[in-house]
Amino acid sequence: MYSKTIMLKLAPEGYPFILGFLGLTILVLLFAPLGALLTFVLTLFMVYFFRDPERHIPERNNVLVSPADGKVILIQKVNEDKFLNGDSIEVSIFMSPLDVHVNRAPCEGVVERVVHTPGRFLSAFKHEASLQNENIAMLLTTKHGKLLVRQVAGFLARRAVCRVRPGDSLQTGERYGIIKFSSRLDIYLPEEVHIKVKLGDRVKAGETVIAEMPSGN
Repeated sequence: MYSKTIMLKLAPEGYPFILGFLGLTILVLLFAPLGALLTFVLTLFMVYFFRDPERHIPERNNVLVSPADGKVILIQKVNEDKFLNGDSIEVSIFMSPLDVHVNRAPCEGVVERVVHTPGRFLSAFKHEASLQNENIAMLLTTKHGKLLVRQVAGFLARRAVCRVRPGDSLQTGERYGIIKFSSRLDIYLPEEVHIKVKLGDRVKAGETVIAEMPSGN
């Protein structure tokens, strides 16, 4: 017989929050023991929120995986004229506070640009939030062409983190950033892709196939 210990992996960006609330819990416990229950619950929530579970990355070369956990709230054809300069398929994923917020690369590629744009903090599920809210856009050069992934801040999410820089290489499903608290992620795909999700679907970052490239790509 043996025991298997399962370690909970956490995103490094979460440690200041977790340790901060843990310290506050200890402090409150010294002066108001009953009040420490609330801060302890908040500490547990921070641990839960910043969890970073492993994922089963598809090994197929012609697929694009979801860059975020959450719910598909938009699928539409758009003309993306800032980074891609052409038509593409936009898929938007809304992340609630209960979703994993670590973002992953949709496919193998090289980071071409990372652009931070200050903006508003509208509710992330609103259509106008995609372009008006504070966001970080990452342009990837891949064998499928150029892809754009945009981390969008929301009403609660005031901070997006992109861990990569231009010139960095990413593998399919590799972690590249995080958005703190409820937020949204938009991905712009080549218009010839076959979309494999529909509105309302729940997806997992690095695991759920959201699109397939046509044969030969």
